[in-house]
Amino acid sequence: MTTTTEGSKQAVLEQLTQEHRRLDEQLKTLERRRALTPAEQVEIARLKKQKLLTKDRIARAVMTRS
Repeated sequence: MTTTTEGSKQAVLEQLTQEHRRLDEQLKTLERRRALTPAEQVEIARLKKQKLLTKDRIARAVMTRS
């Protein structure tokens, strides 16, 4: 495997990790509220799904690095 390929895989992994952290922060911000509007409840569900998808993509990226 070339160094460039390794570097680009590392960059993708870092990008996915940052995205996962960003989604987690958004979730935490919404979940701190005492009452949520229906739109906020839908947003929480959407963020959780995105976070899980991102986690799966991270796992796949790690597996392909091996």
